[in-house]
Amino acid sequence: MSTQPQSSKSGWQRPSIYDVARRAGVSHMTVSRVLNDHPNIRESTRSRVLQAIEEMNYTPSSIARALATRRARRIGVLIDGPVQNGPNSTLRALEKAAREVGYAVSAFSISDDDSSKMDSGVMELVTQGVDALCVIAPRESSLDLLRQQTTGLPTIVIKAEADTAWHTVGVDQRKGARLAVEHLIGLGHQTIAHLAGPMDWFDARERAQGWRESLAEAGLAEGPFVIGDWTSDFGFEFGRSFDLGETTAVFASNDQIALGVIHGLHGRGIRVPDDVNVVGFDDLSDARHFLPPLTTVRQDFAALGELALQQIIAAIGGETDPTHDMIQPRLIVRGSTNARPTDDSSDDSGGVFVSQP
Repeated sequence: MSTQPQSSKSGWQRPSIYDVARRAGVSHMTVSRVLNDHPNIRESTRSRVLQAIEEMNYTPSSIARALATRRARRIGVLIDGPVQNGPNSTLRALEKAAREVGYAVSAFSISDDDSSKMDSGVMELVTQGVDALCVIAPRESSLDLLRQQTTGLPTIVIKAEADTAWHTVGVDQRKGARLAVEHLIGLGHQTIAHLAGPMDWFDARERAQGWRESLAEAGLAEGPFVIGDWTSDFGFEFGRSFDLGETTAVFASNDQIALGVIHGLHGRGIRVPDDVNVVGFDDLSDARHFLPPLTTVRQDFAALGELALQQIIAAIGGETDPTHDMIQPRLIVRGSTNARPTDDSSDDSGGVFVSQP
């Protein structure tokens, strides 16, 4: 039988640990030990307490649990570049995964023009009594500043590259780029341009390296390589004014850049995909509604958040040796790519991809 929260003059009240103790016929300290999985509890007592918890719909206070375990069950997150899709999506995924296991998240954002606030961000989170730090730091400059901080807290960094100083998790950015470029090569493209994000960003560097490696392995020369920012405006300027020459395909470092490229090319009467193929990266929720729908690389941010949380909890539990784990991306093939007219219309790239409308 389920017992609802008790009523009072001030309204409904949730049952307390003392109510559970009375129902189970034990002390409140015994209930606390059961909640915290103390080993020296008789199984019969544990079962009685757990039954009372279930019957009363008791949810332990996070404050009480923090006092009992001397942990806040709170993760501090430093997020660099919060307005960009990757960092923002990663934060949302981590928050969701944390909530599902009873952790809260406190976030401190650092934008492009205030990277010097890394130290104040660390200080603010540490003073909140967090159990661990998770750093979503896509830029080398941010990690350089983080290396100067000493917190004594378990620290996990979300980036594609391994680092001997911290636990790291990330999406395999280089593999994602290779899937995109090998798809274009398999369609018969010989000259493939790459529009890169800022080279201080780990993701931009890894995607550019994947582009280079795929071309080299196919025996193709590198096409135009242009470094910009992550905006559609950058892609638009390229599409509107760049002399394509022999270029028949563009691998853009994110979907926003790809959108700008398609827009800019359209203004010149250059058709996508008939004249030029375009591939993006991220698989934004609107990418399937671009005109044409965008072929792109999908990052599984939900899986990334869950993996990061697993590493955080393991580190809180005492695992100290740095580890590095990766989530594999997928290529989503849509209407912005097609075979070259001289090709046999087959994709022999061998990459893992999913066709979608």
